[in-house]
Amino acid sequence: MQAITPELLYIIDAIARHGSFAKAARELGKVPSAVTYSVRKLEDALDVLLFDRSGHRARLTPAGQTLLQDGRQVLQSLDALAGRVKRVATGWELELRVAVSAVLPWPPMYDLIEGFRGCASVTTLRLSTEVLSGTWDALSSGRADLVIGADAAGAPSGAYRSQPLGELQFGFCVSPRHPLAALNRPLTAADIASYCAVVVADTSRDLPPRTRGLLNQQPLIVMPTMQAKIEAQIRGVGCGYLPLSLAAPHISQGQLVQCVTDDVVPMTEQLVYAWREQAPGQALTWWLEKLRSPRLSESLLGM
Repeated sequence: MQAITPELLYIIDAIARHGSFAKAARELGKVPSAVTYSVRKLEDALDVLLFDRSGHRARLTPAGQTLLQDGRQVLQSLDALAGRVKRVATGWELELRVAVSAVLPWPPMYDLIEGFRGCASVTTLRLSTEVLSGTWDALSSGRADLVIGADAAGAPSGAYRSQPLGELQFGFCVSPRHPLAALNRPLTAADIASYCAVVVADTSRDLPPRTRGLLNQQPLIVMPTMQAKIEAQIRGVGCGYLPLSLAAPHISQGQLVQCVTDDVVPMTEQLVYAWREQAPGQALTWWLEKLRSPRLSESLLGM
């Protein structure tokens, strides 16, 4: 049986689109007799009729329609494979995994994603959200090639490179209806400890998990995402520190109140973006160049 080759699939596709063996031959740069011979030879090998030639136009039979439908998928896969091979040969990764800290807003990331797709359409971009030690854990375990927004103070030992993003500020926030909002004075540890704290669980799998801004014996509600934590605090079910990069719009709209605490030093983190100590491919290089932008850093930090 004659093999169904990519060349034959292109011939079947051209005939189906034009409804004519002669027009398909012109598109493919072949003589009509060569196209007719190729199709008949394939029909004989498969023992099926692929085209109904009884009318003015060549029309696919049900068998021909099945061959064309599945064959187009094969051709698309071959084109994609050729593109991937070409990208790899020029240094573009097949996949780039980017872990983004949950304390950062996503709108600036969407602009980066759109720009990346415009020049690296073959590289699969896989994004994840990590909390606390989860950012460094994603890098050290190989779950991510690049982490954005990791806390510099939590960096583990290892062959990593990093660059600063800037300082992120946190504020102690509650709903305007929360009892702590009515005190109208700096909150003490005793004030806060009496109420439930809303937190997001550390996503680290191997590195020791961390907590931020919690008091001993304080009741907890553990939420699955940062957005769920913010929503819970807006609804007044608990209190806690929030990154002002995410909380500021809700504070300005009156959905949250930022309370002054008696902490001597305001809660801040020095954020970095980091990658493993190895020669980066073209995709990672693209991201590292974009992350050097001071304007992007300001957007990510809510400045």
